[in-house]
Amino acid sequence: MEHGASTAAVLAERLGLTPAAIRRHLDVLVAAGHVEAREQRVYGSRGRGRPAKVFVLTDSGRAQFYSAYDVLAIQALEFVAANEGPDAVTRFARSRVLGTEERYREHTADSSSPVEALADVLTEEGYVASLQPTASGAQLCQHHCPVAHVATRFPQLCDAETEMFSQLLGVHVQRLATIAHGDGICTTHIPRIDRSPAGTTSRPDALHLTNDPHHEEPSI
Repeated sequence: MEHGASTAAVLAERLGLTPAAIRRHLDVLVAAGHVEAREQRVYGSRGRGRPAKVFVLTDSGRAQFYSAYDVLAIQALEFVAANEGPDAVTRFARSRVLGTEERYREHTADSSSPVEALADVLTEEGYVASLQPTASGAQLCQHHCPVAHVATRFPQLCDAETEMFSQLLGVHVQRLATIAHGDGICTTHIPRIDRSPAGTTSRPDALHLTNDPHHEEPSI
């Protein structure tokens, strides 16, 4: 980061290690995608043989250092709230989930379960979603939240997401826990979705999971 592109020999001298030891470390960093090798630029006449390889940080490598994207996002939303009012933040939060809605509709075309389709879309977006069956429906669990720090300051992001779940599934869902509020995972209770004709007995949503009749309902 400080010295820019460097050869293995230069790194070895700088760090007081042998070139062989440095290359072992570089091999690991290259395999992880944090560093990449390039041919060294030579200005003027070049001698015989191949140009030496230099190693540089990739975008993934730079991402390992401190970044302030969350701080920037919070500052931007605070500016919006101060100048346009809190409703503007809510409108932004709702517009942010529009892409998820579009991808969800694409997935439901090939899925027999709308809840499974939603979990698949959320996983693709980095939320690591899974389903846990309950006696009255299912719990949608999101084991990661890419915007947790921002959502801690602006819960409108969580509210818009929950509202989207209800609209897409056509049932009233209930958020039980969120990572933004300090819980281990984001958990949303989704009741059974009745896809049967009016007047017939409702059936559980096709989760391809076996409901446990002894499973306790989530405490609210």
